Amino acid sequence: MEDNILKVFDPIRSKYVALTPEEYVRQHFTAWMTENLGYPASLMKNEVPLSLNNTKRRCDTVVFRSNGSPAVIVEYKAPTVAITQSVFDQIARYNMVLRSRYLIVSNGMCHFCCEMDYDKETYAFLPQIPYWSAEL
Repeated sequence: MEDNILKVFDPIRSKYVALTPEEYVRQHFTAWMTENLGYPASLMKNEVPLSLNNTKRRCDTVVFRSNGSPAVIVEYKAPTVAITQSVFDQIARYNMVLRSRYLIVSNGMCHFCCEMDYDKETYAFLPQIPYWSAEL
């Protein structure tokens, strides 16, 4: 607790951050990705800055390939926030810059993952979030 703000250590950012409802989801989701799906924490970054239409934005979590290109973008919402079309629109705008293969949105209760196909200019929702592999 610092300045009456409850904080939690974020192992990906290697620092303490305010424990907001969204941060609670982020911490549990990134731990689940590393512990259960094999995503390497060393290739994950939280609060990744990007510029979109001359506006500074931040992606909640990006998982990079070993060559540095984005493989997965994750957008978090608080558990009380519904996953709506506007949430997908938000992550799709971020992906216009990053061009990731997978887009994931989660409020800690519901998770959705879609795979992009840039050759066909389509996407498909997946029944589950894929396990980590070097081919992502």
